[in-house]
This record gives sequence, structure tokens and C-alpha cells, in this order.
Amino acid sequence: MQEIIGYILASLIGISLGLIGGGGSILTVPVLVYVMGVNPTLSTAYSLFIVGITALVGSFAYFQKKLISLKTAIVFSVPSFISVFAVRKYIVPAIPKEILHIGSFTLTKDIFLMVIFALLMIFASVSMIRDKKKSSENSDENQEPKFNFPLIFVEGLVVGAITGLVGAGGGFMIIPALVVFAKLPMKMAVGTSLLIIAAKSLIGFVGDVMNPELTIDWTLLIIFSLIATIGIFVGSYLSNFITGAKLKKAFGWFVAVMGVYILLKELLK
Repeated sequence: MQEIIGYILASLIGISLGLIGGGGSILTVPVLVYVMGVNPTLSTAYSLFIVGITALVGSFAYFQKKLISLKTAIVFSVPSFISVFAVRKYIVPAIPKEILHIGSFTLTKDIFLMVIFALLMIFASVSMIRDKKKSSENSDENQEPKFNFPLIFVEGLVVGAITGLVGAGGGFMIIPALVVFAKLPMKMAVGTSLLIIAAKSLIGFVGDVMNPELTIDWTLLIIFSLIATIGIFVGSYLSNFITGAKLKKAFGWFVAVMGVYILLKELLK
């Protein structure tokens, strides 16, 4: 029964990606950990594959509409590829199973990763809830990208490191960076973001495949990814009837509540 609920939630993750262009992937790790019973460290690896595949499928529609800036994707992706692969290959395996002891409380590797993820969820929820109409209205759909190379490079490193650590796509950080630093129109920023997320997530997953300590359940991974991918098409269809802005705010509040819940659950164990 719990497995069925997990797959239903997988479809909702895909639907949210199709509806609002992001956000849903941040629920992948909590669903895998608390519903599917996957170890937190392994779930971040699974999340990279699931997020990568769903984002790749989602980017196809934007590519067909010529709403992806390949040059921008390359400039952002190179440092992101390096950091996400390095974190998954070297840093995550190097984190000790028991990090800190404070009285009767022990900060384990699993608790540490889930706390970082919960804080990321809360941060992401603020980005979703906050009204960004002015920034999107001010972006000219026909303007040429203007690169701020140093800031794009740093942003790529940071987003790649976070993706590698917790398995989240990081679209809520990538899209503002592309709008502000590369001067991309909002729709093109969303499409370009999906391509970047797909590439760096799947490259990060390669680092996990090379880790002999991780045993991957390919059946679970493929079924979950397939259902989430189908959800993207459903979400894209529903986007013709549902206002994305209102849905994004409601989803943001849900993510905020989930983030606080996970934070309290892990720290008060």
C-alpha cells in the first residue's frame, strides 16, 4: 500500500513540473525516504536520476519552441558538471556516518543530509511564494543574452554542489540566475534551466554508479521515473486550464510546511 502511495506521489511530482516548470523535484527525496523507505544517502542518488530524466523530457517541448539557449546552458553547465560530479564521487562518500555527538544526540550522515534538504526546501518555498511578476514583466522576450561570466560560473559551481549533496535539481536558483546574469527572457530561462538540470543531475548520478558501496534498485528507479515522466505530460496539459502563478504559491506553502516537518522530525529524533 505504501509503495502505491509513493508512485501516486511520483505522478504528482511530474504533474507539478509540467504545471509550473519546477518545484516538484524537491519532493522526490522526502517521498523516497518517508514513503518508499529508501536510505537518505541512496535517495539523493535516486533523486538525481529521477530529476534528470524528468527534466530532460520536459526540456523537449521548450527545445521544439526554440526556447532554450544552448550557449547559456553550456556556460552555466561546465562548472556545475564539475562540482556535482566531484561532490557525488568524493565528498558524499567521505562524510562520516556519525558526524557529531552533543549529549544524547548524535548527528549522523543521514540526519545531516535530511536537515540540509529541509533547509533547502524552506529556502525554495520562499522563492515560490514570493511574487515575481515585476521581474518577469521587465524581461524582454526578444532581447539577446548578455553574459556576466564570473557570476554565472560561481552560480554554476554553487548549484552543482547543492545538487550533488542533496539530489535536488536547483531550478529555483538556476532560473533567477539566468534571468539576472544572462538576461534571458523568463520562458527561455525555464527551458534552459530544465536542460541544465537534466545534464548535471544525470552526470551526478554517474558518480553514484561508480560508487561500489551503493546498491541501486533499478526496478524502483525506472518505475518511479516513468510515472513522474507521464506526470509531466499531464501537468503540461492541465497548464492550459490552471493558473500557474496561483498554483506555484500554493505549492510553495506546501513545500514550506514539509520542510519544517522534516527539520523537526530529524532534529527531535
